[in-house]
Amino acid sequence: MQSDLSKFTLRTDKELLKKFRFVAEYNARSANREIEVLMKKHVNEFEKKHGKITFE
Repeated sequence: MQSDLSKFTLRTDKELLKKFRFVAEYNARSANREIEVLMKKHVNEFEKKHGKITFE
C-alpha cells in the first residue's frame, strides 16, 4: 500500500451505504474507489467554477 494514502472514516445510514455499494458494484468499483471518483469530480467542478485550489 502506498504511504501517501490518507484514511477517512465516514458515518452514514446503513440503507444508504447498502445502496451506494450496489451502485459502486454496478460501476465495477469498490465503494472506496467510487467515493474517490465522486470526490475528484466534485473538486474538478468546484475548481472550474472558483479556480484552482492551491496550498502553500
